[in-house]
Amino acid sequence: MQLVTNHFQMTIDGASVEGAAGERFDRQSPAHDVVIGTYPQATTVDVDQAVAAARRAFDSGPWPRMAGADRARVLRGVAEAIETNLESLALIEVLESGKPISQARDEMAGVAELWWYAATLAQHAYGDSHNALGEQYLAITLREPVGVVAMITPWNFPLLIASQKLPFALAVGCTAVVKPSQLTSGTTLRLAELCRDAGMPDGVVNVVSGTGSIGSHLSAHPDTDMVSFTGSTQVGRLVFAAASSTLKKVALELGGKNAMVVLPDADLEAAADAAVFGVYFNVGQCCNSSSRLIVHQDVSDEFEARVVELTKRLAVGDPLNPLTKVGAIVSDEQLATIERLVHEGVAGGATTLLGGQRRATDVGRFYEPTVFSCVTPTMSIANEEIFGPVMSVLRFATTDEAVALVNATPYGLSAGVWTRDVDNAMLFAKRAQAGTVWVNCWMDGFPELSFGGAKQSGVGRELGRHAVEEFTELKTVTLRTGIRSMWVPA
Repeated sequence: MQLVTNHFQMTIDGASVEGAAGERFDRQSPAHDVVIGTYPQATTVDVDQAVAAARRAFDSGPWPRMAGADRARVLRGVAEAIETNLESLALIEVLESGKPISQARDEMAGVAELWWYAATLAQHAYGDSHNALGEQYLAITLREPVGVVAMITPWNFPLLIASQKLPFALAVGCTAVVKPSQLTSGTTLRLAELCRDAGMPDGVVNVVSGTGSIGSHLSAHPDTDMVSFTGSTQVGRLVFAAASSTLKKVALELGGKNAMVVLPDADLEAAADAAVFGVYFNVGQCCNSSSRLIVHQDVSDEFEARVVELTKRLAVGDPLNPLTKVGAIVSDEQLATIERLVHEGVAGGATTLLGGQRRATDVGRFYEPTVFSCVTPTMSIANEEIFGPVMSVLRFATTDEAVALVNATPYGLSAGVWTRDVDNAMLFAKRAQAGTVWVNCWMDGFPELSFGGAKQSGVGRELGRHAVEEFTELKTVTLRTGIRSMWVPA
């Protein structure tokens, strides 16, 4: 396939625009080392214009005042457009991120499902009534859109994560300014065009592209009412601090060091396949990666052998090949992080069962799928988010010990357990400090189910019917009928 350089523009107030400074930046394919995209470099001037457009659209435009059914029709139009453009969107993500094309296609289909589901919530955002306050009182609580939402999204699932936020905010009448990662901006910039073509009023969806400095400006902007950020815990702290200047609402979906526990009665064949999927899906560049496998000592040798055998069968290489399971590392910086942590694992005494080095290729940056055994809880590979194709296996003797290992990191995004005993499954689910717990599965997700983390993995929830609550404020209205008794005596 001949690779073509895509020329993208930003969307501000319904128009396709260049940056105010007239500058652009390029993106090389991490798998092919050729330029595959060029993008406007936004400045604070562009961010201010985008926020102003979103502010006007919210304060005086039609979107927040539409009937929910009318907003739902537009959101369904976007969902249809995503499905129509699935192949071109998937190709953009492959070239920008290095993920396998088969995964990108599935991902785009999942993106459309998010928009379909969010459309239903446009007609199901409601508050409560209180009619037992006495015969002279009636009170209602209203859910109203929070206003202008700043959204900052990461490079690993650019369109998917944008769509875990944007359609839910739009469903309840918010407007938005979205800033995608400079590494993978293309599909989000394209999404803004699809929104416009589907009938979204001008100013409702604005997308600016550029480096992280404009993200900082957007986070602290006095004319936004909320910031929703997905990325590392370290950067999440900076976003939280920037947003605190105006005490705006904040939602954060941050890092994880997720553990999959394998009890001795587990279906080891199914668990091993799920573990390999969980670690090497998206080249391990996933906040939900099952990078810690906590395996009972009675079955650990057998389980490790199964994992190694399955990992050896994974096709690693060109992400444009439909058979590829493990594609390219997104950047030199991320590759350096993986290499550092693998080196620390070896130096700390972990046993390398497979991989442990960069794959030798003429172009691109690829890393061998890696399996570590004899990992101890204090090693950096057992505590730090690697964001690469690296699996660490720890052993345990009792369920109490396994739960303690699961909860031993500052993160609490997701966890999982493999067992045939429903009592053990439910006991684990209650004790694991995580926003999501999977039982006999891993990363099985649905638009209807809320997603988010505990501890330092985040604040707030995305997806599910609760998602719209993140983008609304409660207002209480109290109505009194009849004659009011006087406070000041006659």
